[in-house]
Amino acid sequence: MCLSALARLLPLAGGPVVVGCAAGIDAAVRRAVPSASVVSASAFGTGRGALAARSVAVVRRVAAAGVSGGPPPVWVSLPGRACPVGLAPSPSASACFSGRGSGSWASLALAVGLGVPAVVFLPPSVAAPAGWAFQPLGRFAGGSFWMVPAGGASPSLFGSAAV
Repeated sequence: MCLSALARLLPLAGGPVVVGCAAGIDAAVRRAVPSASVVSASAFGTGRGALAARSVAVVRRVAAAGVSGGPPPVWVSLPGRACPVGLAPSPSASACFSGRGSGSWASLALAVGLGVPAVVFLPPSVAAPAGWAFQPLGRFAGGSFWMVPAGGASPSLFGSAAV
């Protein structure tokens, strides 16, 4: 259900769509938006480092769209498992992609850290991470949609949370 809704909404976005070369969600986006700009991991070598470099490149391209005068960018994320412990939004790629094991969450952390607001779909078994300023948009039997504002950290008693 989430993939079909995503496939119907993306062409209506009005701005460029940037996507990675992975199977799953990336492949569904490529089918729904044939004009999408595809960033391939093979451009960065092989192995996990190439996958992380591809993801960083996708996030940076989306973030750059926000300063180019076009429609404001929005990061869309559909992580299938809980956020790794210790991961928080940050503008630093090395802080986000530090071997915690989830490219979806690392990409989301970088996008939000770079100032790109995000819409996130979480399955029922996955809770929104504490400290990320997730705001509920709607729930249904298949999961829930959340918005994460640019910056993505909840304020603490002592000012802004460290990212």
